Amino acid sequence: MNRTLPVVGAASVVVLLDQLSKHWAVNRLSPAGSDEHVEVFLGVQFRLAFNQGMAFSRFSNSGAIIGLIALGIIVGLIWFSRSVSGARALSVVGMVIGGALGNLLDRLFRVPYSASPGFMKGAVVDFIYTRWWPTFNIADSAVVVGGILLAVIAWRQPEPAPATGVSSP
Repeated sequence: MNRTLPVVGAASVVVLLDQLSKHWAVNRLSPAGSDEHVEVFLGVQFRLAFNQGMAFSRFSNSGAIIGLIALGIIVGLIWFSRSVSGARALSVVGMVIGGALGNLLDRLFRVPYSASPGFMKGAVVDFIYTRWWPTFNIADSAVVVGGILLAVIAWRQPEPAPATGVSSP
């Protein structure tokens, strides 16, 4: 089995969907703070926001550090994928890598209105708003859902059989 294809394929799909949706959000939605939003369903709305921090807007203006951590996670996941078996599991690893890459691209190339340009000083575009959770995007969803699925996959993996036989002294 080609182990690279599921990882690269899933990562590519997530990055493509993430970047296309962010492009749409930036060009069609009003900035945060305005009362303008798009009602989707059941309290879910589309509202444009720029996040220079990480989850829950923590560590704002620490883009370089956050970006380097994300890059480290991507490298770690690529290394981890070498020990994963099965196309589904490899696709989930690719899903998380794609989510991390999608937000990393924003940090590298998207400079919000209030920031000065610099290495990884861009802001992540968030636009999916719920009343019960901070605003997020498709990349965030891929990281969270993929992380949960990876935990389930790891939990369901059978433990290796103990070695049998006589050991030499």
